[in-house]
Amino acid sequence: MSDPSTPRPTRAPRETRSAGLEPLAVLPVFVPLRGKRVVLAGSSGGAPWKVKVLAAAGAHVDVYAPEPSDELRGVPGEIVDGTVTLHERHWTADDLWGAAFCVGAMEDEVDAVAFVAAARATGAIVNAVDRPHLCDVKFGAIVNRSPLVVGISTEGAAPVFGQTVRARIEAMLPRGFSRWMAAARDWREQVTGRFPGFADRRFFWERFTERAFAEPDRTPEAGDLAELLGQTEAAPKGGAVTLVGAGPGDAELLTLKALRALRNADVILYDDLVAPAILDYARREARTMLVGKTGHGPSCRQDDINALMVQLAKSGKQVVRLKSGDPLVFGRAGEEIEACRQAGIPVTVVPGVSAAQGAAASLGLSLTHRDAARRLQYVTGHDRKGGLPEDLNWSALGDSSVTTVVYMPKRTLGALLARAVEEGLAPETPALLVFNATRPNQAVVRGTAADLADKVEAAGLEGPALLMVGRALAEAEEGRVAEAERVAS
Repeated sequence: MSDPSTPRPTRAPRETRSAGLEPLAVLPVFVPLRGKRVVLAGSSGGAPWKVKVLAAAGAHVDVYAPEPSDELRGVPGEIVDGTVTLHERHWTADDLWGAAFCVGAMEDEVDAVAFVAAARATGAIVNAVDRPHLCDVKFGAIVNRSPLVVGISTEGAAPVFGQTVRARIEAMLPRGFSRWMAAARDWREQVTGRFPGFADRRFFWERFTERAFAEPDRTPEAGDLAELLGQTEAAPKGGAVTLVGAGPGDAELLTLKALRALRNADVILYDDLVAPAILDYARREARTMLVGKTGHGPSCRQDDINALMVQLAKSGKQVVRLKSGDPLVFGRAGEEIEACRQAGIPVTVVPGVSAAQGAAASLGLSLTHRDAARRLQYVTGHDRKGGLPEDLNWSALGDSSVTTVVYMPKRTLGALLARAVEEGLAPETPALLVFNATRPNQAVVRGTAADLADKVEAAGLEGPALLMVGRALAEAEEGRVAEAERVAS
């Protein structure tokens, strides 16, 4: 264990940047075709569907096919948008001039190569059905809630998999979203004219989105627009701070309110213990700044964090102070809330799943088992100087009928457990230390109040840790052993 009296090295808050996107097999882009001329030549099996998709995008489609199938002949009578004209003859190079997009649907490879060359000579975008090596762009699976359109591509690796993904997304997106998207298109100019500032417009569209998700199957009306405009007019102006609990590590434990705050943030001040995957939920334009504290390692001074937070909010920024676990549980939230209030900065708190809750859930452990624990207590493992706090309620810590959860216990683990035993805690009381709770590298060291510190020292594990002590752990251990025996049999 390191010396608690050693001063903690300091560091300054620093801006961070994401590593960027992982490699993309293809660039997903959307091509506007409304009112433009498109040519499709050939009559292979995929031709009818391609014509329908092109016409659905509002294109004027000229189809050249000397021997069209019955299905292709029927397409002009089935379209609901755009136009389709069927020419029962071979295509010529002159037919391709003026087309924005050309699709070759030939069975013969030589014909397809000639078509692609002629189409490219006109400057058109080119697709060759079932010939990805000849394509400038490729068609993917589509989920249509137009003007909300979702495109899915597996780059030919697994078309059936892509179709299954499409079906799943179809089930997730209510069909009524198309009406809300149409309203968004109709209202956008009015909203932009009313609110020239980006923050106000973002506020409006966030409230719009919440309403669409809450009532996806109804048609938005003029009253909705008026109400949303009024809410935006009445919304507080200027910067603000939101303290957000990121949970213990698993990004799927973020609350919906935390997600909304991340997507609304201009700047995110985050701690070292925040899992990198959680920052992926922030909007792309948000600045991210590391202001973390490492366990007895280089750490930003709390006064510097407070000053930066206030300075950013005073400049009109929406600031998210992102903390691991729950910000109100040993997260220094009180100091940051007070700093904002003294500076006249609006401050709100979004609670998160605490480290204790996350660790207990991942272990299948009830912290308040009615046969073993009537009380639950959270305790800090060190004081401001990094040593064992002298003002702990040792009689409460000596009660093995209580489940005790100790935050930041690694540095004082041996001394804390030894003192608790001196104060009456039975040496055989179950105890465990959870490292990296809820994360893929979660690890647990189990023991008793008498031997856990030695077992942890021998294990040599690293990462944020949480100590749990109490008879309730024995109930969970018995259940774990019984389950293992059941599976083994």
